[in-house]
Amino acid sequence: MDAPGDLVGRTHRALRAVAVHEPGGATTTAVAREAGLPRPTVHRLLTSLQGVGLVEREPDTDHWVLGPELYFLGVAAARRYDVTEAALPVVRRLALATGESAFFSARRGEETICLIREDGAFPIRSHVLFEGARFPLGVVSAGMVVLAHLPDREVDDYLGRADLAATYGPQHDAGEIRRHIAATRTHGYSVNPGLVVEGSWGLAAAVFDQAGSPRWALTLTGVAHRFGGDRIPQLGALLLREAHALSETLARGQTRP
Repeated sequence: MDAPGDLVGRTHRALRAVAVHEPGGATTTAVAREAGLPRPTVHRLLTSLQGVGLVEREPDTDHWVLGPELYFLGVAAARRYDVTEAALPVVRRLALATGESAFFSARRGEETICLIREDGAFPIRSHVLFEGARFPLGVVSAGMVVLAHLPDREVDDYLGRADLAATYGPQHDAGEIRRHIAATRTHGYSVNPGLVVEGSWGLAAAVFDQAGSPRWALTLTGVAHRFGGDRIPQLGALLLREAHALSETLARGQTRP
């Protein structure tokens, strides 16, 4: 029998695996592969979750999809945690001003999760980030900028445990990540020069909570030739201005009674 912590962890992994395959859903085998769990375990978990409405099975395809109970739980949680209402006009403004794809991501533990995407007018786009995409801290420009603004003790502890190079290549080994942290701290914004997908660049600026902790990030992404010459400092300065203003807006929201 699973220990309570193991069961919760496996359930979380199964739900996340279903979410990756939305809106069309996925077979039990695909969910098991994504979650890294045995298929019989995943089948038992999903069947139990179906009983309380957290997942459903589409009758035509037998694919698992997220259930209505998650929506109702999300609506309730949004009253406390949702910051997208304040971030959305900022993201749209960035996309309109630059022509690039603009994003708003949130830190959750040792990951960043993309919450909002708005595409600009330039027709060639990067598809590394999308709503719901998750990356470890230190990967993609949002993860870089959040990690760079954490205290050295937290950075050292994280890099001592995380093996980013194993999944994302040697350009993400600890030495390279520290080099990007140093550059980010110098400029204030992070630059991802095609480290995840060749030719797909990104810049990000951190958005801080009332306590001064990097909780979110604003990002611009595009193809490499759009980020040459003097444009990186120009885009970086724009991101920093918008991130500073959004930090102040969110801090005021956090102090409301």
